Amino acid sequence: MKYWERFTVEGLVCVVTGAASGIGLAYCEVMAEAGARVVLLDIDAVQLQAQVARLTAAGFNVRSEVVDATDRAAMYQCFERIGQYYGRLDIVFANAGIDAGPGFLDTDGQRCAEGALENLEEHDWDKVLATNLTAVFTTLRAAVRLMKPQGHGRVIVTTSNAAVLNEAIVGTPYMPAKAGAAALVRQAAMELARYGINVNAIAPGPFVTNIAGGRLRNAADRAAFAQRVPQHRIADTEEIKGLALFLASPASSYVTGAQIVIDGGQMLGRVD
Repeated sequence: MKYWERFTVEGLVCVVTGAASGIGLAYCEVMAEAGARVVLLDIDAVQLQAQVARLTAAGFNVRSEVVDATDRAAMYQCFERIGQYYGRLDIVFANAGIDAGPGFLDTDGQRCAEGALENLEEHDWDKVLATNLTAVFTTLRAAVRLMKPQGHGRVIVTTSNAAVLNEAIVGTPYMPAKAGAAALVRQAAMELARYGINVNAIAPGPFVTNIAGGRLRNAADRAAFAQRVPQHRIADTEEIKGLALFLASPASSYVTGAQIVIDGGQMLGRVD
């Protein structure tokens, strides 16, 4: 086999959570373009239907399920249906996530009362942890039930460089939730290696998505984040596709427990 042929996912079954927009949709697109059979999972029925129609019209093999990633029973049932329909599950992107509201500083560097620790709403904390951490556990658990018997699988979790890099202009719950997801990736990778299941994380920096209400489409927010990136720009979701394909394919056969950062050098520190 030529080395580039190891990047194939032709005919494999791939599930993506948070699939109707942003990074999740980019995962769906690259997997479908590379020949995988893709199941899009999202809570947004309208956007999900629109994207499935678009991808189907382009000739790709895609299906969808409307499901809330924080609803454990619904997720388990959803994965059971997928397993029954395809008879296998090869790749899962645990991608569903939400933002955590304002940080304790605004984009001008001024203190933001709404984001102050003592003012954080407990239900906001609970919602962020439920979506960005507990739902990853649920997705992993559901996927492993199908992957273990077949003796192989790839699970790719969307964490964030915020799992390591704290951000004053990002809501406080986001960082511990993503750090927890990164730790879960490492723990699951240790346990599941003997079953042929690789578990890795993609840790994006600032990308233009719908998260936080499309915050990075706002000029002030975009500039505030871009100035923290050595490349001095915000990424487009097209730029995450190559990494996603690598981790989903046989090319990454000896990679497990890794968190690969894709952030234009933001982790290196600000460069003026």
